[in-house]
Amino acid sequence: MSPTMTPSGPATAEQPWPVAAVSEQLAGWIGKLGSVWIEGELTSWNVRGGHAYAKLKDLEADATLSVTVWRSVLSRLGEDFKQGDRVIVCAKPDFWVKGGTLSMQASDVRHVGLGALLEQLERLKRQLASEGLFDFDRKQQLPFLPNCIGLITGKDSDAEKDVRRNAELRWPSVRFRTIHTRVQGVGTVEEVRAAIETLDADPEVDVIIIARGGGDFQHLLPFSDETLVRTAAAAATPIVSAIGHENDRPILDEVADLRASTPTDAAKRVVPDVAEELAGVRDARARIFQWLATRIRHETQQIESLRSRPVLAHPEVIIDREADDLGRYAMRGQELVERMLDRGTDRIVALSTQLRALSPQRTLDRGYALVERVPSDADPASTPASERTLVRTADDAPAGSTLRIRLTNGKIAATSNGAVDDE
Repeated sequence: MSPTMTPSGPATAEQPWPVAAVSEQLAGWIGKLGSVWIEGELTSWNVRGGHAYAKLKDLEADATLSVTVWRSVLSRLGEDFKQGDRVIVCAKPDFWVKGGTLSMQASDVRHVGLGALLEQLERLKRQLASEGLFDFDRKQQLPFLPNCIGLITGKDSDAEKDVRRNAELRWPSVRFRTIHTRVQGVGTVEEVRAAIETLDADPEVDVIIIARGGGDFQHLLPFSDETLVRTAAAAATPIVSAIGHENDRPILDEVADLRASTPTDAAKRVVPDVAEELAGVRDARARIFQWLATRIRHETQQIESLRSRPVLAHPEVIIDREADDLGRYAMRGQELVERMLDRGTDRIVALSTQLRALSPQRTLDRGYALVERVPSDADPASTPASERTLVRTADDAPAGSTLRIRLTNGKIAATSNGAVDDE
């Protein structure tokens, strides 16, 4: 019987159908089925050779279908898909005879439900990241020991108990200002935003913890709300996000100044352990004392080394030696000063002799006289020098001129009789 031929009768133990015949029958039956819309979650999405090969899992039951998206279909899809997306697929079943496998040939794939929401959140993340709200350099440093911790959490929640218990165990005197809000559902965004603004305006609050004990993705959606996230980013007080969800991290985790994995972790990150700090202080004091002792011992050795030197052990030797040098320098200085004075005296005497030799008085001492003519009506004794005229020739003293004659030891007045002949 040809493997492609349809058997003429029913399959029995005596006349079983060949594998190919069964496969052909299955392919024929399945091929008569039309396209169907299917909703599920993508557990895998692999693109190879331009085609996409995916696994579509039921949202509740343990059931999975293989889905193939050919290149021609994939090229006209306007969305990007990845593992974890919730989608609806328009597909037609197809049975592969050679491999004996059933797969769904997709003609359309769309995000739906959470998948569309995830895509929306991804777009919001990209926008906020482009604005720099996720940048590390804008995150504020937490205080070493907060004066007061602002806590935003659900009333009577395990998250509140974990934060307070662990914080008080580490530092018993820690203070809290707690604002209870909804942490899921309608009204959560507005209440948490208002709590952030209230605590941020309180000057006593040094850090704000927003705590919740995890939850599924839908319950965490308020902590990815754009208005809430921007309020947290604008706060002047450091904010710690302790939502406690690893897989689907809300956007608040990215904007917060510190992300804690759990409320317990938030308490440990915000409040220092008093026992550890006291141990650190003791260790620091011990190291300081050890350093001081070493330094004092070193300086003492240095002083002892200096004191043992001759200059400090017997300082009078230096004084005596310097005193002798000082005496010699003083005698030498006195000798040089006296020599300079003698030379100066000799120089003065020589200059005085030269001055006297050039002085007009010297000429007068040799018998000469200095004759000056004064106005005829003036007193020769009181006439100022500016009005007197030096007589150099006989013509300078015509007859009748009043003269003032300076001799070696005085002055006399005379009247000129005019020029006379030489004898």
